[in-house]
Amino acid sequence: MPPIIATRDLRKVFRTVRRRPGALGALRTLVSRDYEERVAVAGVSMAVEAGELIGYIGPNGAGKSTTIKMLTGILAPTSGEIRVAGIVPSEHRKENGRNIGVVFGQRSQLYWDLPLVESFELLRAIYAIPQDRYRRNLDEFVELLEMQDLLRTPVRQLSLGQRMRGDFAAAMLHDPKIVYLDEPTIGLDVVAKEAIRNFIARVNSERGTTIILTTHDLADVERLCRRIVLIDKGAIIYDGDVERIKNEYGRYRTLVVHFCERVAAPSLEGAELLSVEEATARFRFDRNRERADRLIRQASERYALEDVSIEEPDLESIIRRIYIEGYARSPEEAPR
Repeated sequence: MPPIIATRDLRKVFRTVRRRPGALGALRTLVSRDYEERVAVAGVSMAVEAGELIGYIGPNGAGKSTTIKMLTGILAPTSGEIRVAGIVPSEHRKENGRNIGVVFGQRSQLYWDLPLVESFELLRAIYAIPQDRYRRNLDEFVELLEMQDLLRTPVRQLSLGQRMRGDFAAAMLHDPKIVYLDEPTIGLDVVAKEAIRNFIARVNSERGTTIILTTHDLADVERLCRRIVLIDKGAIIYDGDVERIKNEYGRYRTLVVHFCERVAAPSLEGAELLSVEEATARFRFDRNRERADRLIRQASERYALEDVSIEEPDLESIIRRIYIEGYARSPEEAPR
Protein backbone atom coordinates (compact mmCIF):
# COMPACT_ATOMS: atom_id res chain seq x y z
CA MET A 1 0.00 0.00 0.00
CA PRO A 2 1.52 3.38 -1.00
CA PRO A 3 2.19 6.05 1.66
CA ILE A 4 -0.69 8.43 2.30
CA ILE A 5 1.77 11.35 2.00
CA ALA A 6 4.79 11.17 -0.29
CA THR A 7 7.17 13.92 -1.39
CA ARG A 8 10.24 13.66 -3.56
CA ASP A 9 12.82 16.46 -3.91
CA LEU A 10 10.13 18.96 -2.93
CA ARG A 11 11.38 22.50 -3.43
CA LYS A 12 9.87 25.94 -3.02
CA VAL A 13 11.63 29.15 -4.06
CA PHE A 14 10.13 32.60 -3.52
CA ARG A 15 11.07 35.39 -5.91
CA THR A 16 10.86 39.03 -4.86
CA VAL A 17 11.71 42.20 -6.77
CA ARG A 18 14.92 43.88 -5.67
CA ARG A 19 13.84 47.49 -5.18
CA ARG A 20 16.27 50.36 -5.63
CA PRO A 21 16.16 53.39 -3.32
CA GLY A 22 14.87 56.81 -4.37
CA ALA A 23 12.57 58.04 -7.12
CA LEU A 24 15.06 57.24 -9.87
CA GLY A 25 15.53 53.79 -8.42
CA ALA A 26 11.78 53.22 -8.41
CA LEU A 27 11.62 54.23 -12.07
CA ARG A 28 14.48 51.88 -12.95
CA THR A 29 12.67 49.07 -11.10
CA LEU A 30 9.63 49.57 -13.30
CA VAL A 31 11.72 49.42 -16.47
CA SER A 32 14.20 46.71 -15.56
CA ARG A 33 13.51 44.32 -12.70
CA ASP A 34 16.05 42.31 -10.78
CA TYR A 35 14.84 39.48 -8.61
CA GLU A 36 16.05 37.98 -5.37
CA GLU A 37 15.39 34.33 -4.71
CA ARG A 38 14.87 32.79 -1.28
CA VAL A 39 14.82 29.02 -0.94
CA ALA A 40 12.19 28.09 1.65
CA VAL A 41 12.15 24.33 1.07
CA ALA A 42 15.18 22.62 -0.47
CA GLY A 43 14.62 19.08 -1.71
CA VAL A 44 12.39 17.57 1.00
CA SER A 45 11.71 13.86 0.50
CA MET A 46 9.60 11.90 2.97
CA ALA A 47 6.93 9.23 3.16
CA VAL A 48 4.16 9.07 5.76
CA GLU A 49 2.15 5.90 6.24
CA ALA A 50 -1.57 6.00 6.99
CA GLY A 51 -2.24 6.29 10.72
CA GLU A 52 1.13 7.78 11.68
CA LEU A 53 1.44 10.68 14.10
CA ILE A 54 4.56 12.64 13.19
CA GLY A 55 6.23 15.65 14.76
CA TYR A 56 7.47 18.01 12.02
CA ILE A 57 9.74 20.39 13.86
CA GLY A 58 12.37 23.02 13.22
CA PRO A 59 13.35 26.59 14.12
CA ASN A 60 11.55 29.67 12.80
CA GLY A 61 12.15 30.03 9.07
CA ALA A 62 13.16 26.38 8.64
CA GLY A 63 10.43 25.65 6.08
CA LYS A 64 7.78 23.92 8.20
CA SER A 65 4.85 26.15 7.34
CA THR A 66 5.82 26.30 3.66
CA THR A 67 5.84 22.50 3.52
CA ILE A 68 2.42 22.32 5.17
CA LYS A 69 1.04 24.91 2.73
CA MET A 70 2.22 22.76 -0.19
CA LEU A 71 0.69 19.64 1.38
CA THR A 72 -2.63 21.44 1.81
CA GLY A 73 -2.55 22.81 -1.75
CA ILE A 74 -2.30 26.47 -0.76
CA LEU A 75 1.09 26.70 -2.50
CA ALA A 76 2.34 24.91 -5.59
CA PRO A 77 5.91 23.60 -5.39
CA THR A 78 8.61 25.14 -7.55
CA SER A 79 9.84 21.65 -8.40
CA GLY A 80 9.66 18.09 -7.14
CA GLU A 81 6.80 15.68 -6.62
CA ILE A 82 4.08 15.61 -3.99
CA ARG A 83 1.08 13.34 -3.48
CA VAL A 84 -1.42 13.37 -0.64
CA ALA A 85 -3.88 10.46 -0.57
CA GLY A 86 -2.97 9.78 -4.20
CA ILE A 87 -3.54 13.29 -5.60
CA VAL A 88 -1.47 16.40 -6.26
CA PRO A 89 -2.81 18.97 -3.75
CA SER A 90 -2.26 22.16 -5.77
CA GLU A 91 -3.92 20.64 -8.86
CA HIS A 92 -6.96 19.20 -7.05
CA ARG A 93 -7.56 21.58 -4.17
CA LYS A 94 -11.22 20.76 -3.58
CA GLU A 95 -10.66 17.02 -3.58
CA ASN A 96 -7.62 17.45 -1.36
CA GLY A 97 -9.63 19.68 0.97
CA ARG A 98 -12.12 16.88 1.61
CA ASN A 99 -9.30 14.56 2.67
CA ILE A 100 -7.67 16.91 5.19
CA GLY A 101 -8.36 18.87 8.33
CA VAL A 102 -6.26 21.79 9.54
CA VAL A 103 -5.84 23.48 12.91
CA PHE A 104 -3.76 26.64 13.19
CA GLY A 105 -2.98 27.83 16.70
CA GLN A 106 -3.14 31.50 15.70
CA ARG A 107 -6.08 31.33 13.29
CA SER A 108 -9.58 29.94 13.52
CA GLN A 109 -11.99 28.46 10.99
CA LEU A 110 -14.90 29.22 13.31
CA TYR A 111 -17.27 32.11 12.61
CA TRP A 112 -16.53 34.88 15.08
CA ASP A 113 -20.03 36.21 15.75
CA LEU A 114 -21.94 32.94 15.58
CA PRO A 115 -22.56 30.45 18.38
CA LEU A 116 -20.14 27.54 18.23
CA VAL A 117 -22.78 25.03 17.18
CA GLU A 118 -23.78 27.17 14.17
CA SER A 119 -20.17 27.15 12.96
CA PHE A 120 -20.36 23.36 13.08
CA GLU A 121 -23.64 23.42 11.13
CA LEU A 122 -22.09 25.60 8.41
CA LEU A 123 -19.14 23.22 8.12
CA ARG A 124 -21.56 20.30 7.84
CA ALA A 125 -23.16 22.02 4.84
CA ILE A 126 -19.80 22.94 3.26
CA TYR A 127 -18.49 19.38 3.45
CA ALA A 128 -21.92 17.82 2.74
CA ILE A 129 -21.60 15.59 5.79
CA PRO A 130 -24.52 13.15 6.13
CA GLN A 131 -26.72 14.11 9.08
CA ASP A 132 -26.25 10.84 10.99
CA ARG A 133 -22.46 10.94 10.68
CA TYR A 134 -22.39 14.62 11.61
CA ARG A 135 -24.48 14.02 14.71
CA ARG A 136 -22.40 11.00 15.73
CA ASN A 137 -19.11 12.88 15.35
CA LEU A 138 -20.37 16.02 17.04
CA ASP A 139 -21.71 14.13 20.05
CA GLU A 140 -18.41 12.29 20.43
CA PHE A 141 -16.27 15.42 20.16
CA VAL A 142 -18.49 17.43 22.51
CA GLU A 143 -18.04 14.71 25.14
CA LEU A 144 -14.29 14.24 24.59
CA LEU A 145 -13.53 17.96 24.58
CA GLU A 146 -16.08 18.87 27.28
CA MET A 147 -17.92 21.44 25.17
CA GLN A 148 -21.45 20.82 26.42
CA ASP A 149 -21.72 24.32 27.94
CA LEU A 150 -20.04 26.09 25.00
CA LEU A 151 -22.23 25.19 22.03
CA ARG A 152 -24.56 28.20 22.33
CA THR A 153 -21.78 30.67 23.13
CA PRO A 154 -20.59 33.05 20.36
CA VAL A 155 -17.05 32.22 19.32
CA ARG A 156 -15.82 35.74 20.17
CA GLN A 157 -16.78 35.13 23.82
CA LEU A 158 -14.78 31.91 24.13
CA SER A 159 -11.40 31.79 25.81
CA LEU A 160 -8.40 30.68 23.76
CA GLY A 161 -8.53 27.17 25.19
CA GLN A 162 -12.27 26.89 24.55
CA ARG A 163 -11.87 28.16 20.98
CA MET A 164 -9.07 25.69 20.30
CA ARG A 165 -11.32 22.84 21.41
CA GLY A 166 -13.93 24.09 18.96
CA ASP A 167 -11.33 24.28 16.19
CA PHE A 168 -10.28 20.68 16.80
CA ALA A 169 -13.87 19.47 16.58
CA ALA A 170 -14.43 21.55 13.43
CA ALA A 171 -11.36 20.06 11.75
CA MET A 172 -12.52 16.50 12.47
CA LEU A 173 -16.25 16.69 11.69
CA HIS A 174 -15.93 15.41 8.11
CA ASP A 175 -13.69 12.45 9.07
CA PRO A 176 -10.54 13.64 7.27
CA LYS A 177 -7.87 11.08 6.44
CA ILE A 178 -5.11 13.55 7.38
CA VAL A 179 -4.97 16.38 9.91
CA TYR A 180 -2.30 19.09 9.98
CA LEU A 181 -1.77 20.73 13.36
CA ASP A 182 0.24 23.95 13.34
CA GLU A 183 1.14 25.06 16.89
CA PRO A 184 -2.14 23.67 18.29
CA THR A 185 -1.31 24.27 21.97
CA ILE A 186 0.32 27.71 21.69
CA GLY A 187 -0.78 30.01 24.50
CA LEU A 188 -2.81 27.35 26.32
CA ASP A 189 -2.61 26.63 30.02
CA VAL A 190 -1.51 23.26 31.39
CA VAL A 191 -5.04 21.87 31.76
CA ALA A 192 -6.08 22.89 28.24
CA LYS A 193 -2.87 21.49 26.75
CA GLU A 194 -3.44 18.13 28.37
CA ALA A 195 -7.03 17.99 27.13
CA ILE A 196 -5.89 18.74 23.56
CA ARG A 197 -3.07 16.17 23.73
CA ASN A 198 -5.45 13.48 24.96
CA PHE A 199 -7.85 14.28 22.14
CA ILE A 200 -5.09 14.09 19.49
CA ALA A 201 -3.83 10.78 20.83
CA ARG A 202 -7.32 9.29 20.95
CA VAL A 203 -8.29 10.41 17.44
CA ASN A 204 -5.05 8.97 16.07
CA SER A 205 -5.34 5.63 17.86
CA GLU A 206 -9.08 5.00 17.57
CA ARG A 207 -9.82 6.51 14.15
CA GLY A 208 -6.47 5.86 12.50
CA THR A 209 -6.22 9.50 11.41
CA THR A 210 -2.83 10.48 10.04
CA ILE A 211 -1.56 13.54 11.92
CA ILE A 212 1.30 15.92 11.12
CA LEU A 213 2.15 18.08 14.13
CA THR A 214 4.29 21.20 13.83
CA THR A 215 5.13 22.83 17.13
CA HIS A 216 7.78 24.61 19.16
CA ASP A 217 6.48 22.95 22.34
CA LEU A 218 8.54 19.77 22.34
CA ALA A 219 6.52 18.46 25.28
CA ASP A 220 3.76 17.91 22.69
CA VAL A 221 6.15 15.86 20.56
CA GLU A 222 7.43 13.76 23.47
CA ARG A 223 3.89 13.13 24.67
CA LEU A 224 2.40 12.19 21.30
CA CYS A 225 4.93 11.23 18.62
CA ARG A 226 7.08 8.17 18.06
CA ARG A 227 8.61 9.64 14.91
CA ILE A 228 9.94 13.12 14.26
CA VAL A 229 11.06 14.86 11.09
CA LEU A 230 13.56 17.61 11.86
CA ILE A 231 13.94 20.35 9.24
CA ASP A 232 16.48 23.17 9.17
CA LYS A 233 17.22 25.71 6.42
CA GLY A 234 14.66 24.04 4.19
CA ALA A 235 16.17 20.55 4.31
CA ILE A 236 15.42 17.48 6.44
CA ILE A 237 18.31 16.74 8.75
CA TYR A 238 16.70 13.91 10.73
CA ASP A 239 13.79 11.55 10.11
CA GLY A 240 13.31 8.73 12.59
CA ASP A 241 12.26 7.58 16.04
CA VAL A 242 12.25 9.94 19.01
CA GLU A 243 14.02 7.27 21.08
CA ARG A 244 16.78 6.89 18.49
CA ILE A 245 17.66 10.57 18.55
CA LYS A 246 17.57 10.49 22.34
CA ASN A 247 19.99 7.58 22.39
CA GLU A 248 22.35 9.27 19.93
CA TYR A 249 22.28 12.78 21.39
CA GLY A 250 20.91 12.16 24.85
CA ARG A 251 23.57 9.69 25.87
CA TYR A 252 24.56 11.68 28.97
CA ARG A 253 22.41 11.27 32.05
CA THR A 254 22.64 13.05 35.38
CA LEU A 255 22.92 11.26 38.72
CA VAL A 256 21.68 13.45 41.59
CA VAL A 257 23.00 12.34 44.98
CA HIS A 258 21.66 13.71 48.27
CA PHE A 259 24.10 13.02 51.12
CA CYS A 260 23.18 12.75 54.77
CA GLU A 261 25.79 15.40 55.50
CA ARG A 262 27.78 17.89 53.47
CA VAL A 263 30.61 16.43 51.36
CA ALA A 264 33.25 18.86 50.10
CA ALA A 265 34.48 17.12 46.94
CA PRO A 266 32.65 13.86 46.21
CA SER A 267 33.89 11.69 43.37
CA LEU A 268 32.73 8.60 41.49
CA GLU A 269 34.73 6.60 38.95
CA GLY A 270 32.98 6.71 35.58
CA ALA A 271 31.13 9.97 36.27
CA GLU A 272 31.97 13.66 36.02
CA LEU A 273 31.15 15.92 38.95
CA LEU A 274 29.04 18.81 37.68
CA SER A 275 28.21 20.68 40.87
CA VAL A 276 27.95 20.50 44.65
CA GLU A 277 25.41 22.54 46.57
CA GLU A 278 25.06 21.99 50.32
CA ALA A 279 24.58 18.20 50.67
CA THR A 280 23.61 17.57 47.04
CA ALA A 281 25.95 16.61 44.19
CA ARG A 282 25.24 16.21 40.49
CA PHE A 283 27.26 13.78 38.35
CA ARG A 284 27.15 13.36 34.57
CA PHE A 285 27.79 9.95 33.02
CA ASP A 286 27.65 8.30 29.60
CA ARG A 287 24.77 5.81 29.51
CA ASN A 288 26.60 3.81 26.82
CA ARG A 289 29.69 3.31 29.00
CA GLU A 290 28.45 3.28 32.57
CA ARG A 291 25.43 1.80 34.31
CA ALA A 292 23.46 3.86 36.79
CA ASP A 293 23.13 1.03 39.33
CA ARG A 294 26.92 0.66 39.51
CA LEU A 295 27.37 4.35 40.20
CA ILE A 296 24.66 4.27 42.87
CA ARG A 297 26.26 1.26 44.53
CA GLN A 298 29.64 2.98 44.42
CA ALA A 299 28.17 6.13 45.99
CA SER A 300 26.45 4.15 48.75
CA GLU A 301 29.71 2.39 49.60
CA ARG A 302 31.65 5.65 49.87
CA TYR A 303 29.11 8.00 51.45
CA ALA A 304 26.05 8.04 53.68
CA LEU A 305 23.16 8.72 51.32
CA GLU A 306 19.74 10.19 51.91
CA ASP A 307 18.39 9.84 48.37
CA VAL A 308 19.44 9.42 44.73
CA SER A 309 17.69 10.12 41.41
CA ILE A 310 18.40 9.98 37.68
CA GLU A 311 17.64 12.87 35.32
CA GLU A 312 17.14 12.04 31.65
CA PRO A 313 17.91 14.65 28.95
CA ASP A 314 14.73 16.15 27.54
CA LEU A 315 14.00 16.38 23.84
CA GLU A 316 14.16 20.18 23.88
CA SER A 317 17.80 20.24 25.02
CA ILE A 318 18.70 17.58 22.44
CA ILE A 319 17.09 19.48 19.55
CA ARG A 320 18.72 22.72 20.68
CA ARG A 321 22.08 20.98 20.64
CA ILE A 322 21.49 19.69 17.10
CA TYR A 323 20.61 23.19 15.88
CA ILE A 324 23.85 24.52 17.34
CA GLU A 325 26.23 21.67 16.45
CA GLY A 326 24.53 20.13 13.40
CA TYR A 327 23.30 16.57 13.03
CA ALA A 328 25.86 13.81 12.51
CA ARG A 329 24.65 11.21 10.04
CA SER A 330 25.69 8.22 12.11
CA PRO A 331 26.10 7.53 15.84
CA GLU A 332 29.87 7.28 15.36
CA GLU A 333 29.91 10.86 14.00
CA ALA A 334 27.70 12.27 16.72
CA PRO A 335 29.44 14.89 18.82
CA ARG A 336 30.44 13.70 22.27
